[in-house]
Amino acid sequence: MKDVAQIEHSMKIEQTLKQHFGFERFWAGQREIVEQVLAGRDAFVLMPTGAGKSLTYQLPALLMPGLTIVVSPLIALMQDQVDRLRANGIAATFINKCGLIVAGGGRGTLCERVGPRFPA
Repeated sequence: MKDVAQIEHSMKIEQTLKQHFGFERFWAGQREIVEQVLAGRDAFVLMPTGAGKSLTYQLPALLMPGLTIVVSPLIALMQDQVDRLRANGIAATFINKCGLIVAGGGRGTLCERVGPRFPA
């Protein structure tokens, strides 16, 4: 039988899922991963493209104190995710290999000012 704290915790997760991502329920495997992360445990997540991996770290980031850093090798994916998060009222930014910083609605590149540091 669940105690009050567990029920409140579950309700907060579901409320955040609905409020920030617009989903009524999790896709297969997502809740278990989110619970692992929120419990402070490591999670190795191997899911196919389009299976909802991003939500498994974005949702816990909203519920945990402090800053969350996500490392991704895909610049287009980073920009897409930041755009989606910001459209949902979530503060987000990214820095890519060229130093592009997206924050507060403004965009600027270090590449334009100092040149690229790494080959494209």
